[in-house]
Amino acid sequence: MHNGEGIPTPNEAKQGQPSGHDQGSAAGEHQLASQLGDLVRSLNQESPEAILELVVAAAIELIPGAEEASLSVVTGREEVETVAPSSELLRRLDDLQVELTEGPCLEAIYSEQTIRVREMATEARWPVFAEKATEAGVGSMLAFQLFVVGDNLGALNLYSSQVDAFDDDSEHVGLIVASHAAVALADAQQVSQLHEAVQSRDVIGQAKGILMERYRITDHQAFLLLAKASQHTNKKLQVLAEDLVNSGELSSGTK
Repeated sequence: MHNGEGIPTPNEAKQGQPSGHDQGSAAGEHQLASQLGDLVRSLNQESPEAILELVVAAAIELIPGAEEASLSVVTGREEVETVAPSSELLRRLDDLQVELTEGPCLEAIYSEQTIRVREMATEARWPVFAEKATEAGVGSMLAFQLFVVGDNLGALNLYSSQVDAFDDDSEHVGLIVASHAAVALADAQQVSQLHEAVQSRDVIGQAKGILMERYRITDHQAFLLLAKASQHTNKKLQVLAEDLVNSGELSSGTK
């Protein structure tokens, strides 16, 4: 996450630094460039609330080893809030780090570097959190510094049930995804405004709930369904969600 110096323009968004495990390998640049181009176009068209969800969905899809993801937002170096977690378990784990004042997410925020946890069960840097996370089924983690706007800090947090799930490619791809996300978030609104936005009425959450109940799918699958319908109809995701909540139908014709 970040220091107290802002990024007033998108070009100044920070990517963070590789972890000590990084040995510098990279692969699949052409395919990744295409996927990131799609991500950037999506982020540029959406509201701050939808951007948060899209960043998490893109992280899970693009970053090798990622099974679950969340974002952490810190306002004034005091309040830490988990936003757009891909599961309720992640919200609890992120909240636990705040409660314990220790863990990879907080470390990435305040040390301004990428944090890789190869094996949670043997992690000694944050022993209490590591024990609780292991009990919850976490095998490994990867956390990136995400953006800096004044004293507001943020992190992209990745989780896996597998030990040593994240490699150098995970770090390289993750840093690029985090950089693109930082640009979109900084360009959309300041973090304080994002903080207010995620507290407002969650139309996208209501739409996901409708799809989850209707099709018996997960939260993440419901969001991907909304995102694909948005792409297919060329409608902003939030507009599509509002249509679903109000009419019970997706613009694509799904009922």
